[in-house]
Amino acid sequence: MQRMIKIECKNIIKEYPENTPLSEVANSFQSGYNFPIMVAKVDNVIEELTYNISKKCNIDFYDRSSTFGHTVYSHGVHFLMIVAMKKVLGNDAEVIIQHSIDKGVYCEILNKEINKEIIKQIESKMYELVEQDYNFIKLSVSRKDAMDFFRKKKQFDKVNVFKYISNTYINLYRLDEYYDYFFSEMPYSTKVLDEFKLTYIKDNGFVLSYPSIHNPKYTEDYSHHKKIFDAFLDYTNMGKTIGISNAADLNSIVSLGKYNDVIQLAEANYNSQLAKTADIIYNKRNKIKIILLAGPSSSGKTTTARKLEVYLKARGFKTHSISTDDYFLNRVDTPKKPNGDYDFESLRAVDTDLFNKHLLKLLAGEKVLMPEYNFVLGEREYKDRTLQLSSDDIVIIEGIHALNPELTMAIANDNKFKIYISPLTQLNIDNHNRIHTSDTRRLRRIIRDNKYRGWNAADTLRNWKNILEGEEEYVFPYQNEADMIINSALIYELGVLKTYAEPLLFSVDEDDDVYPEAIRLINFLRNFLPIPSDDVPKESVLREFIGGSCFH
Repeated sequence: MQRMIKIECKNIIKEYPENTPLSEVANSFQSGYNFPIMVAKVDNVIEELTYNISKKCNIDFYDRSSTFGHTVYSHGVHFLMIVAMKKVLGNDAEVIIQHSIDKGVYCEILNKEINKEIIKQIESKMYELVEQDYNFIKLSVSRKDAMDFFRKKKQFDKVNVFKYISNTYINLYRLDEYYDYFFSEMPYSTKVLDEFKLTYIKDNGFVLSYPSIHNPKYTEDYSHHKKIFDAFLDYTNMGKTIGISNAADLNSIVSLGKYNDVIQLAEANYNSQLAKTADIIYNKRNKIKIILLAGPSSSGKTTTARKLEVYLKARGFKTHSISTDDYFLNRVDTPKKPNGDYDFESLRAVDTDLFNKHLLKLLAGEKVLMPEYNFVLGEREYKDRTLQLSSDDIVIIEGIHALNPELTMAIANDNKFKIYISPLTQLNIDNHNRIHTSDTRRLRRIIRDNKYRGWNAADTLRNWKNILEGEEEYVFPYQNEADMIINSALIYELGVLKTYAEPLLFSVDEDDDVYPEAIRLINFLRNFLPIPSDDVPKESVLREFIGGSCFH
């Protein structure tokens, strides 16, 4: 008689025969989800739907509207696209999945000429593979065998990645007759990948789009953001110049102890962006009086603002900083979220009328008594801090809402210079495994929160969802308002962040709901060799997170 296993899901207890695959269990709970179930968490461990239950357990399922489910969905679509591309263009065709852009990923085909019609053929082949309902098959092979396999396929990006992984065994995936390595769990079958679009850009580039967490129902049309796209392109070209396109390239340099040159080149690239920004402002000095700087969490806004001040002062400007935090409404007037919590992230929490009134007076040369917000009392206070601008003075305003036109609605656009900053990393693990910009920011935030707030890694990971929701509503919609994009990504930084973040991530308890995310980041960091922070300059934007900055 076959042993029965009890499982609990959504407070419902059911029994299944021992070794029943999660895919069958998922089918019996699918009616409670809006989209196909992608992956499961079994006793706080993420498992693919091919996993067989063998003991009593608690199970949570995730569709593509969740973080876990969306990650699996996106990697499944990536592999689907790679297979479809090879079926259309031939087995020797290769693609690089480059970086995120407008809720999709930018990709380039390396060794084949493509056009809009070919991209449509690849998209059609993808939908054909979905209809044929192929299973994603996981295979565990020795690291040496995996290296030998990809060496024969001349996929040296993967061979080189495996060189720096200490694992004895590597998980590969097969879809139809094609094998690949992915740094993520995979869906059960192609039939659940029912929404995506390919958009041809130019030359050999295209964008693969699919539903986002914030809009999981359908795939939005791609909208080209040239400034952001060009910022990624500049970073890519810089990496090519110094011979670093992926983790293995960086690891090769680190293994030879030559990382200091990479640090200096990356810092010079970042500084050159500030110098260029200062030159533009100087050339428009008769008009520009206010600099607005915004970006998502852990982009390095504070250091960038301070360094930009130095560049501007070297060109004869006198700079002043105004914090939008000092213009918060008194707490009793602060708007609230539906759950009753104060919504400090909303622009409605800022007294924009007073803020604009003061800016107009400053631009008119009047002396203004500046407020200071008392966060303990939750009230604005007025002490002895006044500000008056002369002809060579310039104001820097840094904050989450800085690019929202409503924040400075009374000020003419000619008087404003708007900067968007974000660590737009172009470094990949290999050709098919990109590094998420949000992961770089998350690691920066974990380290900074621990160092300056006393938070542990679990606290930061638990709060990250709220951070992302705030950015989606208040930051990203206004990035196209920017006159200048500053990319604060440093091509070497993950090696440095590893030495600080890894121990903190290991502190997350196995029973904590963010434990699976901590494990994912630990496994992600294993792709990088550690880089000592000794050679990181004191004025580096990275110092804002790891400590030792000359600006603190």
